[in-house]
Amino acid sequence: MEQQKTDIKKIFIAFWFPAAFLIILWLIKVIEIINDISFSEYGLFPLDPKGLKGILFAPFIHGSWEHLINNSVPIVVLTWALFYFYREISFKVFLLIFFIHGFWLWFFARDAYHIGASGIIYGLGAFIFVSGFIRKNTHLIAISLLVAFLYGSMVWGVFPLVEGVSWEAHLTGMAAGTILAFYYRSYGPEPNIERWKNLPDEDEDENNFPDDFWMIEEDSQSDNSDK
Repeated sequence: MEQQKTDIKKIFIAFWFPAAFLIILWLIKVIEIINDISFSEYGLFPLDPKGLKGILFAPFIHGSWEHLINNSVPIVVLTWALFYFYREISFKVFLLIFFIHGFWLWFFARDAYHIGASGIIYGLGAFIFVSGFIRKNTHLIAISLLVAFLYGSMVWGVFPLVEGVSWEAHLTGMAAGTILAFYYRSYGPEPNIERWKNLPDEDEDENNFPDDFWMIEEDSQSDNSDK
């Protein structure tokens, strides 16, 4: 019972940062709508000194409600998973993904204003997914696959398939998350895949059961024939 209370407490503690981050994203969009303005000029514009401010501000700006809504669930789920499973390094990983992918985006992206938190989403998703494989933890792998499924275009988002979508942000985010997963490979939850080896083999059980059954039948028949 005490362990259950502790686990619930950890779940809620890990939730405060993603919740605060999401509230900021929504407040910024509300301010834009109420004042009939756009903060897109604070986005990231590659290879322009003025566009450097976008490294800090771009993830907080979204072009539309649909853009913001699509990013809301993935950013909360993945950030929560980071802070729950990687408490020791959660802030480091989040900030490193935030700034590394931003700098790479400023250097390599095409000439356009890049806004939105999707680069961070791809970075967190890649970090948790790759780390799950490295650490042999099915919980991390399952969370990443669930978010990829809910996010819809996550797999294809790193390719220039949709006009107006910053696939460069997705690609740089994914690259940053993958590299950090290897760098912090000694951190995170314990492996749980090895436990499967200790489970009984279903094939063996199925093979043993009929033998035992027919052995009883044969014994019964031999007893009846003696009588």
